Amino acid sequence: MVMQSFDLFWSFRSPYSYLLLPRVVELVERHDVACTVRIVYPIAVRQADFFRQVDPLWAMYLVKDTYRTAEFLKLPYRWPKPDPVQMDPATRLYPPDQPHIHRLSHLGIAATEAGNGLQFIREISHTIWSGTVDDWHEGDHLAEAAARAGLDLAALDAAIAANPDHYRAAIEANQDAQRASGHYGVPLMALDGEPFFGQDRFDQLVWRLQQKGLQPR
Repeated sequence: MVMQSFDLFWSFRSPYSYLLLPRVVELVERHDVACTVRIVYPIAVRQADFFRQVDPLWAMYLVKDTYRTAEFLKLPYRWPKPDPVQMDPATRLYPPDQPHIHRLSHLGIAATEAGNGLQFIREISHTIWSGTVDDWHEGDHLAEAAARAGLDLAALDAAIAANPDHYRAAIEANQDAQRASGHYGVPLMALDGEPFFGQDRFDQLVWRLQQKGLQPR
């Protein structure tokens, strides 16, 4: 029997992406199923005026709901310091020159190509979103997170520096595949052409996998 597989479209700036990951990791560890990590840029990078146009209640609810969801899931959580995506406070726009999110996203591609994308994004997102460290972008925080995933951060950075166009193209390809799967947001899980958008659709993904014969390892 061919192992079942689903795509995970995922962003380093999405709190819901972080909140979903432990369940995905556990699913893959305990069942005969593969998860293909497909890193995309956050909506603020893909559409710089998105948050300026959205109803203010959207952002207010997101803050309340993510803290509530983290409490429900018993996960440590705090909005990152610094934010992986920087906004111009005067215009409320997100400039194209971003010091963090491009590096993070390309590292996610490099880790996936190295064969350990899921563990890498789990460790890095925990470092960014758990609130256990400040200034996650400085010192050895990212290198230690990469090491916990069995990867060398310096080697990943070197691979990206040697061929940056490859990693930008990989992100673009993932974003095209994301829309083709049926949604533009993250986290998005796609199984056999069926989209499951949001961390609250994880149980439905598992249900569908079970219908298709999901087996424990």
